Amino acid sequence: MPDEKNDPGGFKVIDRRPFGADGSRREDVPASQKAEDLRSPLGEGKTDASTKAARQEGRTEPARSGSGTGPAPWAARDEHTREAEGLGFETLVSYLSTTAMFQLGLLAGPGGERIPPDLVNARRTVDMLEVLGEKTRGNLTEEEAGLLEEVLYELRMSYVAIQNQFTQKKK
Repeated sequence: MPDEKNDPGGFKVIDRRPFGADGSRREDVPASQKAEDLRSPLGEGKTDASTKAARQEGRTEPARSGSGTGPAPWAARDEHTREAEGLGFETLVSYLSTTAMFQLGLLAGPGGERIPPDLVNARRTVDMLEVLGEKTRGNLTEEEAGLLEEVLYELRMSYVAIQNQFTQKKK
């Protein structure tokens, strides 16, 4: 086994934590290192070269590498892009209504098995659709508003019918 102290091919581990195992401040850590480590206990406050360069240029974040040909950032996606990707209002309503139908036991499970109704969560999902309607009132197209009204009507009627079935079974 080679002599570990004189082995130039190995690597050296330097403990740069400002505190020792007992919690006391270590004196052998450089003052500049102590100031950076105190910003965050996990070292998030440390600055690398790209962050320092960004600060000098007046930017808040370092420049990101990459060709820029990937998908647009969330904030930069416009309504038409979201619609083309299937991320529109209709998709959201469809997703929530399908979830509610599963919770009401109206749709079969992945293996074709019958799923028992979960009225509590079905009610919550229908309530979410109602909140969505309230928060988007006046901002929807006629088609979107009509879709939401129709879906809510159908889900409410199904909820009442299933709730009535449960109350009749209990009698």
